[in-house]
Amino acid sequence: MPKPRLSFSRGAFSLSLSLSLSFALAFAARAQDTDTLAKVKASGAITFGYRESSFGFSYLDGNLKPVGYSIEICNRIVEALKTELKMPAIEIKYQAVTSANRMPLVQNGTVDIECGSTTNLVDRQKQVAFSPDIFRYNVRMLVKADSGIKGIADLQGKTVATTTGTTSFRLLREADRGRSLDVTNLAGKDHSDSFLLVESGRAQAFVLDDILLAGQLANARNPKDFVITGESLRTENQSLMFRKDDPAFKALVDRVVSGMMKSGDMEKLYNKWFMSPIPPKGININYPLNAETKDAFANPSSKGI
Repeated sequence: MPKPRLSFSRGAFSLSLSLSLSFALAFAARAQDTDTLAKVKASGAITFGYRESSFGFSYLDGNLKPVGYSIEICNRIVEALKTELKMPAIEIKYQAVTSANRMPLVQNGTVDIECGSTTNLVDRQKQVAFSPDIFRYNVRMLVKADSGIKGIADLQGKTVATTTGTTSFRLLREADRGRSLDVTNLAGKDHSDSFLLVESGRAQAFVLDDILLAGQLANARNPKDFVITGESLRTENQSLMFRKDDPAFKALVDRVVSGMMKSGDMEKLYNKWFMSPIPPKGININYPLNAETKDAFANPSSKGI
């Protein structure tokens, strides 16, 4: 019996080859999407995600240039990338992000590293990765000085401002267990927008990280008209955010951030942005290094909460 002959038409072979190439290219693209070092090497650029009004951390100066504590840490990471990749120059591109869109923009590759004011939560680690904590703080509230509001119980029947995409209102509700407060939430698109809700009287309190509240207060037209008050809803931590499943980039970020902490450079940078006059108005946020952040510098960790 003659052996069966296998035959392929030229069209079928071409289709098979085309599909194989497509899969290979897709795999390579996917690998580069999650390999920040390869992406930077190939493009010659890295994209920072920045916030427009996280004063001290990441915001726009008088020339509309992103500046701040988080931005400077990211700049140090770029210097380390130049050495790692043997590249004399790496272009830094900027992409504005909000609390609502920052994670999707990191996940889809639009942003390579978010240099902002994001809380490192274990739940968020399912979607993104984080540097060691660069700051730890307490979630409290900003109110008008003559409001009479001293704590959570005084919010009964009041409207509370929070920023879209933050954990603030959830933390307020968790702290409210058993009190059954009647509280209305009004969301601002960014921190300055949320502050304006209190300044204009549309909301009676703004709940957020106390350091970010301090930045808003320092930049207010009449800072003495407001106070930061109330019990801490939770001690949280801020970190730089980037894509997960990228061990080489995380190792580099961790090395740079931890090195800055151990050398004392991080504390110097902290004092520059939170204990000294900063652009564009030369205002001093005047927020001394707290015990929680001192511990973060002494024991670098990206564990999350």
